Amino acid sequence: MKRIPCLLLSACVLAGGGALTGLTACTTADYSVGILQLIGHEALDDATLGFQDALKDAMDKAGKSVYFDVQNAQGEPSTCTTIANGFAAKGYDLVLGNATAALQACYASMQDIPILGTSVTVYSAALSLDNFDDEDPNAVTGFNVSGTSDLAPLEDQAQMIVDLFPNVRKVGILYCSSESNSKYQAEIVTNYLESLGDGYQCTEYTFSDSNDLSAIAQQVASASDVIYIPTDNTVANNAEIVRAASIEAKTPVIAGEKGICKGCGIASLSIDYYELGVITGEMAAEILLEGADVSKMPIRKIGKEQCRYLYNAELCEEFGITPPDGYEEVGAAG
Repeated sequence: MKRIPCLLLSACVLAGGGALTGLTACTTADYSVGILQLIGHEALDDATLGFQDALKDAMDKAGKSVYFDVQNAQGEPSTCTTIANGFAAKGYDLVLGNATAALQACYASMQDIPILGTSVTVYSAALSLDNFDDEDPNAVTGFNVSGTSDLAPLEDQAQMIVDLFPNVRKVGILYCSSESNSKYQAEIVTNYLESLGDGYQCTEYTFSDSNDLSAIAQQVASASDVIYIPTDNTVANNAEIVRAASIEAKTPVIAGEKGICKGCGIASLSIDYYELGVITGEMAAEILLEGADVSKMPIRKIGKEQCRYLYNAELCEEFGITPPDGYEEVGAAG
């Protein structure tokens, strides 16, 4: 087992015990795990928590302990690289990359440490894998990366637009241009709606970062009948900007996940990111406690049957929308 001296680290947690910090936690834990989270918002926070809870539970049952070095890059890819390089230098037993940019930084920095991704939609796009089939449940990378995908049933999300707004045709799709997973989702939703042959016009509106989100949000809201937002981290962290533009233009939002729905959407078909983190933590336990080979572990997903239809009661009232039967209230933002 690795017992690594550490300096100036973030919060540490030992399975079966309380919180410790610094050198003591590192030298007493049986395993050390680095967690690189791209940015702080509900979905990613839930995935990190689920991962930690599941791995700690497995360690408790095995009579072992685990140290977590949890780092947040605050949405900066360059910070992701710095943190990932630090994890590599410390020689952790396993590293989690939470969100695409975090996983990419870990993959670029480490060749020998097992890496798991979570909150990553499409691994072929995230890791530039030409011969990787994301639809194949048995597909493996063949190198030191595996993990879980947060890909929701995109065609069912698109069908929500049809069901909730049968008379609209102009659909604006809003996402950050630097998030390859968002681009993938936008294409799937566009293809589905336009294949219906009912005159749907889907237009992509992209922004580079949070600085130009406000202007683009106002543009998409004024030019569209309804807005679709995929699982986009930048929007999730700035949902209040989209909410303001949406209300001002009276253009509702269909969201790709629960956190965005709480912030600015009227409805969503969402996976549970805590459960996604739990699945990823179980994979980590298989690697650390059972010796599983990460290169031979297929990417895992949450089943469609575990996704939930959600609605934002406050915004539904704002737009005069009555959610269909079977939708659950998502709660208010904050």
